[in-house]
Amino acid sequence: MTSPTQARRLPDEADLAQRSAPAALEDETFAGPAPDGVADDAAVVDPQAGMQPLVSPAASLLRFITCGSVDDGKSTLIGRLLFETNSVFDDQMDALKRDSKKFGTTGEDLDFALLVDGLSAEREQGITIDVAYRYFSTAGRAFIIADTPGHEQYTRNMATGASQAELAVILVDARKGILPQTRRHSFITSLVGIKSVIVAINKMDLVDYSQERFEEIRRGYEAILPALGFTDVTFIPVSAKAGDNIVTRSPKTPWYRGETLLERLETVEPETFDAGAEPFRLPVQWVNRPNLDFRGFSGSIVGGKVTKGDAVVALPSGGRSRVKGVHGPDGEVDSAEAGEAVTITLTDEIDVSRGDVLVSEAVAAGVSRSFSGDLLWMANRPLIQGGRLILKIASAQTPATLTTLDAAIDIHSYEAKPADALSMNEIGRVTLTAERPVVALPYGENRDLGAFILIDPVSNETVALGVVRSVGEAESPRKVAPAETRTGLARLADLWLGEAARGDEKHRAAKIRARIAGSVLVGFLALIFQMPLAWVPVLAILDFVLRPFLAVAFGADRLPESASVDPTVVDDGGGI
Repeated sequence: MTSPTQARRLPDEADLAQRSAPAALEDETFAGPAPDGVADDAAVVDPQAGMQPLVSPAASLLRFITCGSVDDGKSTLIGRLLFETNSVFDDQMDALKRDSKKFGTTGEDLDFALLVDGLSAEREQGITIDVAYRYFSTAGRAFIIADTPGHEQYTRNMATGASQAELAVILVDARKGILPQTRRHSFITSLVGIKSVIVAINKMDLVDYSQERFEEIRRGYEAILPALGFTDVTFIPVSAKAGDNIVTRSPKTPWYRGETLLERLETVEPETFDAGAEPFRLPVQWVNRPNLDFRGFSGSIVGGKVTKGDAVVALPSGGRSRVKGVHGPDGEVDSAEAGEAVTITLTDEIDVSRGDVLVSEAVAAGVSRSFSGDLLWMANRPLIQGGRLILKIASAQTPATLTTLDAAIDIHSYEAKPADALSMNEIGRVTLTAERPVVALPYGENRDLGAFILIDPVSNETVALGVVRSVGEAESPRKVAPAETRTGLARLADLWLGEAARGDEKHRAAKIRARIAGSVLVGFLALIFQMPLAWVPVLAILDFVLRPFLAVAFGADRLPESASVDPTVVDDGGGI
């Protein structure tokens, strides 16, 4: 019986001549045997060998957002940018043509906003509701765009998109100018630490490409810049619908000699948080315990670098140890840097759980119960002082109290004004006190440990997001000079106050009030026992002055010494 291989026709010379190249193989390991007549050691042709990469391996990545007031043309701008950079596939173009006739608002022209606004509610209302992420690239840079909503009702979504961006494109309608929502979005952009901004003055075609109108809006925006803290601001006149100054310079604005929008996006070097230069910090997200022989702490490094053998501290507990091993996605590695997700094992069995932060031993600081910050209130009900919420910062979560509502930010003047409550979408400066110590750092020092959200404990709704401005110092006992070194009135005060002399102001004040009450009681008893009226105040004063010295002399005012406790010893019934 003839095998299939033997029955197959051998190719003749004519067949081989028609083969201009050997068969293209996608993977020489799994492609199977070479065709008959072709040597096994023949060269394999890579079909992508002559193709140029879409993005250079050395190209940088830029994350940016588009923001501004409603109907300023944010989605249209992104759609036009995708179209002009050939980032729209043929099937997407066919769908865009159909959708422009059905949902479009630009007549017979293509409505590029539909490339970004995909929700049915967005297309029906013609507004952006949710944050839409789009990706495109040029020869020199890759981009991730976040199209954020401009409607005031969805300000929370805009803040979410801005929290991870490095640059903001703030759109201004050339007809309407700077609106309150433009100011609000600009302040939120500054609040989350974005320093580089492109102010795209859009719809220039509707004002006849007027240079005077462009300069008027430019001057108006420059007037609010001192309160925002931007370090790099560029103004560009554009028309997202017509494509003016998006990718190529428009002949309709001969008075503008600056860069186009794409040119600016390709060349800008935004000021960002350099997490790699910080000391090592790792918020623990998960205790990895697959078996009895392995106990690791997993999370993403938010600052610095970690190497085997490094001394680390677990905050807020303060446990100390050394790094035994660093495990990445592909196995154990010698070191890891900021931005990498790792699992770290330690040489000692110290108490570390989700929410704790492993830090370099050189910077074991930042633990506090209270801190001040700026927040955006996002709930329908007002925020009032004394409210109880759930604080989430990095991977830590704990109940917290809004200790003080220090001020509300006037969105028109950016001035801090006294306020009793914050309404929806208002920005305020507050002081929060957590139930348990948390690791918090100023936002300018660390973006991950300086950002927080507040959650309603009943509905589990996220009601606020904010950034840490300053962290309260840990409470420490008041230091008082030893009694033997104090003389005169200071020594007399120590004898009179007893143990309260080594306490804080509240302790001493409470002690004095208690002794006043005792002296009043002595005077009242003297009246009951019919002592002459003139002697009652004298007796009360003598009791107030002399009783402390008598109590000290007989040891009645001395607190018992606290017994030292060994934390490693747990008795029967003791909690651990």
